[in-house]
Amino acid sequence: MADLLSIINPATEALIKDMPVDDGAAVAEKYGRAREAQLGWGALPLADRITPILRFRDLLIERVDTLAALLTSETGKPITQARSEILALPGRIDFFVQNADQVLSPDRVYAEPAEAALGAGTLEEVIAQEPLGVIANISAWNYPYFVGGNVFIPALLMGNAVLYKPSEFATLTGGAIASLLHESGIPEDIFIPVIGSGLTGAALLEQPIDGVFFTGSYATGQKIAIAAAPKLIRTQLELGGKDPAYVCADAKVSVAAAGLADGAFYNNGQSCCAVERIYVHADVYDEFLEAFMATVQGFKLGDPTDPATYLGPVSRKPQLSVLAEQVTDALAKGATLQCGGETLDRPGWYFAPTVLTEVNHTMTVMQAETFGPVIGIQQVASDAEAVALMQDTPYGLTAAVYGTERERAVGILRQLKTGSAYWNCCDRVSPRLPWSGRGHSGLGATLSLAGIYTFLQPRAWHLRAG
Repeated sequence: MADLLSIINPATEALIKDMPVDDGAAVAEKYGRAREAQLGWGALPLADRITPILRFRDLLIERVDTLAALLTSETGKPITQARSEILALPGRIDFFVQNADQVLSPDRVYAEPAEAALGAGTLEEVIAQEPLGVIANISAWNYPYFVGGNVFIPALLMGNAVLYKPSEFATLTGGAIASLLHESGIPEDIFIPVIGSGLTGAALLEQPIDGVFFTGSYATGQKIAIAAAPKLIRTQLELGGKDPAYVCADAKVSVAAAGLADGAFYNNGQSCCAVERIYVHADVYDEFLEAFMATVQGFKLGDPTDPATYLGPVSRKPQLSVLAEQVTDALAKGATLQCGGETLDRPGWYFAPTVLTEVNHTMTVMQAETFGPVIGIQQVASDAEAVALMQDTPYGLTAAVYGTERERAVGILRQLKTGSAYWNCCDRVSPRLPWSGRGHSGLGATLSLAGIYTFLQPRAWHLRAG
């Protein structure tokens, strides 16, 4: 009998469904189907690949209520935020579709003048783009439509076959995505879901794939990089962050407080680019903390199926212990608890929204990834002190500065090694800009034109007329 994966509702702890897991033989069989089908898919005219992707786009909008309810049931994401995620994906699809022809068009980079041919025939040099082949998309549970769509949409448009492993914490949503793509006209052997947890992912990496695209933790990403290295294949890792934000002395405090509270607690802080540590200039610290606390205390925590709920349960039960340990460590080292700090005594995996002050970098809450509704706020005396603290991390995903002077903010952000830089905003992703990390935050980029080219390999054509 096949092993089973139990899908649990994090808001109620009730079993939703048991799913059979793909073992090594099943994964190998799925790889074989994808490999056989990919050449035909890649040879189709681009328009024939665009048509089903646009149909998928329309179905997302048409069925958003059902899809959002499913996402909420297995991840605990508040229903309003689930709907927002799904309804934002069509905009990203539009970007990929609108730029696909530009990326795939052959580029004639040189044409030899006829008089230089010396009777041997004129020479042309052309760069063409070809699909990688069969790729593994090991996706995430926190934004399965966003982070998955950043990979499988351009991968399919560029002519690749996709072995799609949804996170074990968003398996039903992964199945819904696969069903919708197949209904839209993507062949079943071109987009194939692979179901399971870590062992299934390891079996997927054993196949002779042409690329692996992973979103998740640094620890798992490192293991994937090690497994992929001998294959010399395209390896892209979107990993975690310990994203800092700095509130300058000249910041509009009310704007900064509202923006950073949302940046820290949206989706329960379970975002790669969530704000995880805040530094505030002493001149505005008291005013900022008062406004920040007022915003946090206005967040409604509760049933994620209620459209008014802002904070639901965390998606993974073990994370409750991680959050509790960070709070305990901070308090033992002198932090002050402004609110929260504990698991709630109720059904479901709820952790109270937590704000810690008087924090410092001896505390794990300011050093290790939190990925939950806990934030530390540290007072600083100068921009220079803020920069030094913001630099004190092996991660490099995003950083934000709030202040009225653009030149000052840009000067601070230029000193930080991050893939994204924000001035007077945070926790923001655009399809027009690359999404990338530095250091422990990953390798490669999704989104923008770079996020389309990553699913292609260039081929050099030397063409001399006979």
